[in-house]
Amino acid sequence: MFIQTEQTPNPATLKFLPGCPVLDGGTAFFEAKEAASNAPLALRLFEIEGVTGVFFGGDFITITKAEDKEWYILKPSILGTIMEHFTAGRPVMTDASEAMSSHAEASDEDDDEIVSQIKELLDTRVRPAVAQDGGDIVFHGFENGVVYLHMQGACAGCPSSTATLKMGIENMLRHYIPEVSEVRASA
Repeated sequence: MFIQTEQTPNPATLKFLPGCPVLDGGTAFFEAKEAASNAPLALRLFEIEGVTGVFFGGDFITITKAEDKEWYILKPSILGTIMEHFTAGRPVMTDASEAMSSHAEASDEDDDEIVSQIKELLDTRVRPAVAQDGGDIVFHGFENGVVYLHMQGACAGCPSSTATLKMGIENMLRHYIPEVSEVRASA
């Protein structure tokens, strides 16, 4: 098994590509070991001193490190853990329905037309670009012209995430949906 790594715009986050599917659908983001009870691989990665976040996408894993740790020290342990986990045939998640599937949110039947348009644009134009950087974006709401979004994975805490939200996503949504006046990050 050969695992590739890619840098992300966030210097504290590295993207690992194991060359096989990671999650069948949706994404899962863990900011602490306690939140990863249904994710054996995330639990093992959190055992590595300095790992502060684990994000699973369709075919990648994004790891966030503590500020005082260096990648050249962490990377061999992370690669070994990922390789051993997949070669042993262990599951990434023990209960896949627990994955925070942003795609499942997109199929809400109660959405009005504007919210449906926002989610469609996020799914088709934003999410693929954000995934290339090792992250995801989750729709949290639309109220009084303001779209609330939550960044995950490499995008959470990234120095350029505010610019991505304001310059990229906000401008695109305002262009296609006149009812959108602003995009804000939600907690």
